[in-house]
Amino acid sequence: MEDDCRPLLGYEPTGESYSHRGSTGSLDIRTKRPFHVEPRNIVRDDPQERISAEAAILNSRVHYYSRLTGSSDTVLSPPNHVIPTAEEIYIYSPLGTAFKVPDCDPASKNPSIVTIFAIWNTMMGTSILSIPWGIKQAGFTLGIIILIFTGLLMLYCCYIVIKSPKAIKGVDTSNWEFPDVCRFYFGKSGQWSSLVFSMVSLIGAMVVYWVLMSNFLYNTGQFIYIICPYPKTNPGRNDTMSTLCLGTMGNDTSENSFEHYWSKNRTIPLYLIILLLPLLCFRSASFFARFTFFGTISVIYLIVLVTIKAARLGFHLEFHWFEPSQFYVPDFRLLFPQLTGVLTLAFFIHNCIITLMKSNKNQEHNVRDLSLAYLLVGGTYMYVGVLIFAAFPSPPLSKDCIEPNFLDNFSSSDVMVFVARVCLLFQMVTVYPLLGYLVRVQIMGQLFGNHYPSFIHILVLNIFIVGTGVLMAMFYPNIGSIIRFSGAICGLALVFFLPALVHMVSLKQQGNLTWQSAVFHTFLIVLGIANLLAQFFM
Repeated sequence: MEDDCRPLLGYEPTGESYSHRGSTGSLDIRTKRPFHVEPRNIVRDDPQERISAEAAILNSRVHYYSRLTGSSDTVLSPPNHVIPTAEEIYIYSPLGTAFKVPDCDPASKNPSIVTIFAIWNTMMGTSILSIPWGIKQAGFTLGIIILIFTGLLMLYCCYIVIKSPKAIKGVDTSNWEFPDVCRFYFGKSGQWSSLVFSMVSLIGAMVVYWVLMSNFLYNTGQFIYIICPYPKTNPGRNDTMSTLCLGTMGNDTSENSFEHYWSKNRTIPLYLIILLLPLLCFRSASFFARFTFFGTISVIYLIVLVTIKAARLGFHLEFHWFEPSQFYVPDFRLLFPQLTGVLTLAFFIHNCIITLMKSNKNQEHNVRDLSLAYLLVGGTYMYVGVLIFAAFPSPPLSKDCIEPNFLDNFSSSDVMVFVARVCLLFQMVTVYPLLGYLVRVQIMGQLFGNHYPSFIHILVLNIFIVGTGVLMAMFYPNIGSIIRFSGAICGLALVFFLPALVHMVSLKQQGNLTWQSAVFHTFLIVLGIANLLAQFFM
């Protein structure tokens, strides 16, 4: 009788891995112990309605297996065809009545428009600040071509990732992510490689965040200091657009006490430790998830800011195809791999796209919605990058003065830019603990089987992450280079190599691999390798 009182959805530890059960999710129905209720007591929403004879037989079979199977014995676990499906699960009351669980899945699904903007919001990160710089490095014309071409390649590789679980037959892949697919084809080495490179992208993003937060906090303090009724630090300083090219803008220019204690590279990165290290040690990141909507607000404000600045400054363009001039860069430059590295991270969503697309209500429209999302993302990058590059005042300044963070080309006293920096600073302060939480969950879960093994474990990991960000912000605060290297590294594995290899292995197992497909997907792998190697020669 004790066995009969165990709930249908109660967890029974079996010691058997999910991969052997045919699913990786925690809701694997075969890991749930059957619950016996007499057929006459199983009803639907109407208490008077009895279930069909077929359902009664199914219930009897479940009862039979529940009596055969011990509390820790898995040999006689009910086979798949005996376990009720999700649509046949009931909620049992102490009175012996079982009400059918309504299918709430459609209610949790999102329409296509929500899915498209969710992908857009997820992809819109710090890379947008470096797109104008990347276009400058590649040249205006070549930069536009590369942006379109890279976006299409990233879209195709993302499409491969989405359909990769569905290509596996005979296994329940409904809860699988891409690392599970890699493990299916390549064993633990495939899963670990995808995990490691996913960590590279996350930690790289956290380093960029630390550099940018140091930048934004410094300029925020500068703005407040400038508007205070005290003499200017440097009376000869010109805060008009003629200062756009000052490579030392934001650095110390005098030895007064304010700039001694408020230095972008010496003190601000250390001040952030006081705020962010305790936040990283929170056991749960649910509080910070409430502020993710600030990302959308910040991006929209950036678009408005770029539009207003471009309208005020006008367009300053001249086309010099291969030779530079005094104020303009060539339209085709050999530094273009720097843009491809930035774009690889800017279009990167491959490690979470399967999860995002699962919530799409119309699964048959996944390819269309993904394509529209990439079109929206690419259009946003194109809009910001082209407008900033075209509106940059040349002459009197050279286009080569565009900074890796285009906000650095504006004075600290610019009110609109100050608002943008404050919004981005608040957004990053709330998103940074979320990124740290994702790193912690994946690393600690793989190493110790527990997302929070102990406070000491978490503290050591967080000190490593924070220390990396502090060192980069103090000694190499070039977000353009950080983004392009992290993008090229994680892009090699998670964008080009693993998706292309998984696709070819899947086609070969099905007997559908053609030489044209093999050549094309091998070419994708070669592109990823070339993209990474080229970063070291720029």
